[in-house]
Amino acid sequence: GHLALLESGDPAGSGLAEALAAPLRRAYATDPSELLLQLSIDTHKTPLPPAFKFWGGFAECYLTALCHIPESVQARIETLAPPQDELTFMTEASPPFRGAEYLSVETLSKLWLELDAYSHAEIAAEKGGLTAWLRRRSPLWQRVGRVCFHLAENKRDAECPFAFLATYAPKLLDGRRVQYLPLGKALEEYAGAKNKNTLINLLTPVQRASEKCAWVRELVDSGEVFHPLRWSPKEAHRLLHDIPVLEESGVLARVPDWWSKRPPRVRVSIGDTKSSRFGVDSMLDFQAKMTLEGEALSDDEWQSILAGTDGLVLLKGKWVEVDREKLTHALEQWKAVEAEAGSDGISFLQGMRMLAGASLDPKMDGLFSGDGAAWSEIHAGKWLEEQLKVMRQPGSIATLKDLRATLRPYQEMGVQWLDALTRLKLGACLADDMGLGKTIQVISLLLLRKQRSGANASSPALLVLPASLLSNWKSEIDKFAPSLSCRFAHPSQLSAADFKKAGDDPNAFVSGADVVLTTYSMVARLEWLSKIDWSLVVADEAQAIKNPGARQTRAVKQLKSSARIALTGTPVENRLSDLWSIFDFICPGLLGTVKAFGDFVKRLEQRATEQYAPLRKLAAPYILRRLKSDKSIIADLPDKIELQAYCNLSRKQAALYEKSVGELEQALNSSDGIQRRGVVLAFILRFKQICNHPAHWLGSGAYDPDESGKFRRLREIGEELAERQERALIFTQFREMTEPLAAFLAGIFGRNGLVLHGGTDVKRRKKIVDEFQAENGPPFLVLSLKAGGTGLNLTAATQVIHFDRWWNPAVENQATDRAYRIGQKKNVIVHKFVCQGTIEEKIDALIRDKSKLAGEILEGGVPTLVTEMSDKQLLDLVRLDVNTITED
Repeated sequence: GHLALLESGDPAGSGLAEALAAPLRRAYATDPSELLLQLSIDTHKTPLPPAFKFWGGFAECYLTALCHIPESVQARIETLAPPQDELTFMTEASPPFRGAEYLSVETLSKLWLELDAYSHAEIAAEKGGLTAWLRRRSPLWQRVGRVCFHLAENKRDAECPFAFLATYAPKLLDGRRVQYLPLGKALEEYAGAKNKNTLINLLTPVQRASEKCAWVRELVDSGEVFHPLRWSPKEAHRLLHDIPVLEESGVLARVPDWWSKRPPRVRVSIGDTKSSRFGVDSMLDFQAKMTLEGEALSDDEWQSILAGTDGLVLLKGKWVEVDREKLTHALEQWKAVEAEAGSDGISFLQGMRMLAGASLDPKMDGLFSGDGAAWSEIHAGKWLEEQLKVMRQPGSIATLKDLRATLRPYQEMGVQWLDALTRLKLGACLADDMGLGKTIQVISLLLLRKQRSGANASSPALLVLPASLLSNWKSEIDKFAPSLSCRFAHPSQLSAADFKKAGDDPNAFVSGADVVLTTYSMVARLEWLSKIDWSLVVADEAQAIKNPGARQTRAVKQLKSSARIALTGTPVENRLSDLWSIFDFICPGLLGTVKAFGDFVKRLEQRATEQYAPLRKLAAPYILRRLKSDKSIIADLPDKIELQAYCNLSRKQAALYEKSVGELEQALNSSDGIQRRGVVLAFILRFKQICNHPAHWLGSGAYDPDESGKFRRLREIGEELAERQERALIFTQFREMTEPLAAFLAGIFGRNGLVLHGGTDVKRRKKIVDEFQAENGPPFLVLSLKAGGTGLNLTAATQVIHFDRWWNPAVENQATDRAYRIGQKKNVIVHKFVCQGTIEEKIDALIRDKSKLAGEILEGGVPTLVTEMSDKQLLDLVRLDVNTITED
C-alpha cells in the first residue's frame, strides 16, 4: 500500500480549505513522507478532516518515538522499528477513508519505515543533526538533550515512601546503553560561557514543563530539581498524573511498573451464565462490581477507599491511583444499568454494543469515553466468551464429500467462518476481493449444511442475485455441487405455466430443494418469497441493497431467515451509509435505526481520540475481507499491467468537439439551477460520444474507422493481438457502441466475436460466457460496462480494453477483474483509451494524480463534479487543446 492525497475525498468529513490544501499538495509532491511530517508538525488553524487527523496522528506517533531516543543513539540506529501494538491500535481506531480496506499493521509498518528513511536522510543532511532538524521543523517536536524524571519506591521510609531524581543522558555506554547522570552534574559539565547554549538547550524542556505544571515550577524556582528528593504519595501522584504533559514538553519519565497497571475499576461482566440460546434474540446476564486487577474488592476494602483521600492509595500491598468521585460515579452509572436490566439481563445486541464501547444511546456515551471508560472495564463473561471464540476462531469443517473442487486454504477458512456464524444464527458479510471465489465458498457452505442435516432439512436456502448472474450461479452449482437440488424463481428459467404454478403453491415448489435462486427484482415482485421461513438467505452483489429506501432493498430485508449472508466485492469501509444498510440486512438492530446510527457517527467524529474504534470493533466480527493483492492469501495470481492508450481526434471529431464547446458556453449563459445541470450533463455525454466516433453523436450509423482516433488506436492494438492470437474484452458504457465495435473488430481478427449488453437475453448470457471461455472460443467479447462489469468469469482474455471510460476506478477495476481473477494463468494488460486534448485526458490526469477533483469523482461521480463547477471551471475542463489533437 502507498499513501495518496485525495482532497475532499474523505467520506466522513468535509474537504480541506484551500489555504491548508495548497501546502499539503506541495508537501505530497515532494514526497508522501513529507506530507505526513507536514500534518504532524504544523499547527493548523483550520480543523482537519478525520482522515487527515489520522495520518497526522500516525506521524506524531513516529516523531514521539524518534524524540524519545537521545540523538547520540539515534545517529547509530539505521531504522526505527515500527511499534506493533501502537500500530494495531491505530488500525482499529482509524476513520473511514478512501482505500481504508488496505489499511493494516503491515501497511502502517511499511509507511513507518518509509517515513523513518526519509527523516534519517533529512537529519543526515541537516547541519546540527536531529536537534537542529527538529528545531527547524517545529518547536513542538524539539527535544534538546534528554532530561528524565525518575520516580521510585522507598519502602523503608513510611512517611515518604517515594524518591525523586532528575537525570540527563550525556552519552552512550558500550554503544548500546544510555548513561543517565543526576541533572545537577550538568551544571558542572556545562559550566562556562562556551557551554551556555548547550545547557540552555538541555534545560529547555524542563522550563516548558514548569510553565504547565506548578510543582515543576516550584522545583525549578527552588533549585531542588537538581537534587534527589523524598516524596509523599501526594507528591508522587502529581508526577504520575502529569506524565503526558511532561512528555509533551520533552521531559521523559521513568516510573514504577505498577503505574501501567489498572487502578481499582468497575468491572462489568456480560454473559457469565449460559443462555437458553445464542443469537440476536438471546438475553445475557449482566453484573457490575468493584475490582483491582480483575480481583473483586470486598465491601470493607471499598469502604476504606471511600474513607481515604484521592491520589495514591496502598491497597492490598499495592500502590494504586484513586479518584473517589469518578470511581463512585462510574459504579453508580453501571449499577443503574444493572438495575434496569433486572433478572432478564440485556439483549444480545445491546451486549455486543457494550463490549465494543459503541452505545447508540447518547445518554450512555459517558460510560464508554472519558472518565467512564477510565474507571470501568467491560468484558464478556465465561459462557459468552466461549461463544465469541467460535466466531473469532471457527473450528475445522467436515470433509465435503460431494464438492467437486479443492478449496484453497483461505476459502476453507471462509467456509468455516460462514458456517460458525450461521450456526450461531448470526449474520455475516463475506467481502472478499473480486476473483477470490465467494461463490465457491457459499456453494461449499450449502453442501456442508445439507451434509449435516441430511434428510431433516426444514427449508431450503434462498440466493438473491442480479439477473445477469443467474446462469453463472447455475453453472457453478452444476459444476462443483451437482448434488444440490436447485429451484429458480425467475421466468427466464421456467415456463410461464411453471412460473405461475410456483406462485400458486410456493410450498410445493420449494419442497425438496436445497436452494432456491431468484433476483432482486423478483423479490420485490413475488410476495410469496417473503412468506417462507428460509434456512438461510444469501444476497450476492449486496451493494444492490445499499440504498435503504429502495423498494428492492426493503423487500430483501423482509425475507424470513434465521441467518443471513451478504456477499460483496465492494469495500464497506468507505461509506458508512452502505455499512449500515448491509448490517440492517445481516444483523438487524445491531447498528440501530438509520437515524440513531447517523447520530452515533456524528458523536464518534467529535471524540478527541479513538474516534471510529467502537464502530470498527462492533462491526469487525461480522465482516470477513481478504484482498487479492495480499500474497499471504493468494500468491499465484499473475501481474496486472495498466496502460493509458492515447488517441488523437480526427479532423471531424475535433471540429464537432470545438463547436460543442462553443454551444456549451452559449447555453451556460442562458440557464441556471436544475436547467443548467441538465445542460451540463447533456454536453458531457456529447463530448464522450464525439470522442468515441462522430457517428455516435450524430446518430448516422456510418462508423468509418478513419473518422475516429479511437477506432484507429483499436485497430493498432487489435492487429497485434490477432497476430499473437491473444483474446480481449472490450468494455464500453454505451450499449449502442457494442455492435459497431464488434463489426470493426471482426474485420481485424478475421473472425466474429461476441457481444453482451443489457438487452442480451438472460438465457443467452451463460452461452456467451461458455463460448468465450472455450479453448477455441472467439477472439474478442464486447461488453457494455453495466451488464458485463460484475460477476462474470472471463479468464480466457489476457487483454482488457476500456474503449470509453466510466471515470470511476472502482467500476473499471470490477470490469477488469472479469479477466484478472482466480484461474488466470497469464499477465493481464489493461488498455484505457484516452483522447488527448479533451475532457477525457484532463479527467484521466486528475484521477491518476489523485488530486482534489479526483477525490470528488471517486466520491460522487463526474455528474456531481461537473454540475457544481463554475462556468469558467467547466469550460476550462472541456476546452480543446488544439496542440494535442492534430492527425498524423
